[in-house]
Amino acid sequence: MTIGVGGSTAAIELEKLSNMTTDIVPISTSEFKQRIDNATQLMQEHNIDAMYLNAGTNLYYFTGTRWYPSERMVGALVTKQGAIHYIVPNFEIDTIKQHMTLTGEVHGWHEHESPYALTQQLLQQFGVENGVLAIDESSSFFIANGIKNVSPELTLVDAKVITATCRSQKSDSEIALLQRAKDMTLEVHKAVARILYEGITTAEVTSFINQAHIKLGAPAGSYFCIVLFGKDSSFPHGVKTPKALELNDVVLIDTGCQVEGYNSDITRTYVFGEANQRQRDMWQIEKDAQIAAFNAAKIGVPCGEVDVAAREYLASQGLGPDYQTPGCPHRTGHGIGLDIHEWPYLVRSDKTPLAKGMSFSNEPMLVLPDEFGIRLEDHFYMTDNGPKWFTEPAHSIDDPFGYNA
Repeated sequence: MTIGVGGSTAAIELEKLSNMTTDIVPISTSEFKQRIDNATQLMQEHNIDAMYLNAGTNLYYFTGTRWYPSERMVGALVTKQGAIHYIVPNFEIDTIKQHMTLTGEVHGWHEHESPYALTQQLLQQFGVENGVLAIDESSSFFIANGIKNVSPELTLVDAKVITATCRSQKSDSEIALLQRAKDMTLEVHKAVARILYEGITTAEVTSFINQAHIKLGAPAGSYFCIVLFGKDSSFPHGVKTPKALELNDVVLIDTGCQVEGYNSDITRTYVFGEANQRQRDMWQIEKDAQIAAFNAAKIGVPCGEVDVAAREYLASQGLGPDYQTPGCPHRTGHGIGLDIHEWPYLVRSDKTPLAKGMSFSNEPMLVLPDEFGIRLEDHFYMTDNGPKWFTEPAHSIDDPFGYNA
């Protein structure tokens, strides 16, 4: 039997877990203020007069205000001088004030009124009647369309030049929160491997993973969870009707949680039982592709070169080429932070130069149709001296967690 797999129960493993977040330090008010300063500097460089931040992760990143996007316009206008003006339904004003970190003037609109007309009025007050407004790229179309319809004289541009530029390079505080989230999920992976037995269902495994994340200090439990056995593992994001676990099945588990809104996302693949030669060979190729990607990550190198390195290695092993299977059918990795998938991306077309603080998944998954899939996913962040792992890659197919390393 694979080392560290099977032999325990859910009750025993949950009992071993304890809160790992008691010493967590949230993002400070001063850091949120610095983010606004960074944004206004970019706005001035790009001749942007104001920026609209929609409810969601961009609004939180810059203002510390947590709110959910919905069919009602809720967000904030940030001027190039750094003033923050919130736009919210009138009946939500008292509630949203409770969620603010950076305060600003709050402007309410009643249900029969147009939030877009309110936005126009505010922009006119700021002298932006004929100016350039950057729209949060995560905003629904109805918001940008509503603003454009009442303010055709405005030039609307993509705020990504501000949001992505600021958010892609994580601060030390953000790196620490990402590190803790990933440390927690790796402990969950170790625990869930020990509860596996023949016949266990993916639903049972998913439930345990959620409970384990809660026990470790993630109140919402798992942010997501993918559990796949046997041939199902060849479908990167799962199947409609997953099978129960059988002896010698490949086990693929991909899961994560959030700490102060920052995400983990780790995948481990191993065999429940004894790996055959085909599984061993493909597992090792997957690990080596992951290392090839990691080694290609250097300050100043385009993000896409990391993807190229992994794909070239796979091609040298007779897999692919490009996105063909058997091989890797998707990009090598994605940025991670407040969103589980965010810019920049480790994909050939992304020319963004790697810079200090950028954080990525590294997961050049192997898909062998009608056989199995192997995904080993760890994350790294860029330092002045190159990439650094948040979590060390899996050790071996026989000892994935390195207990006998």
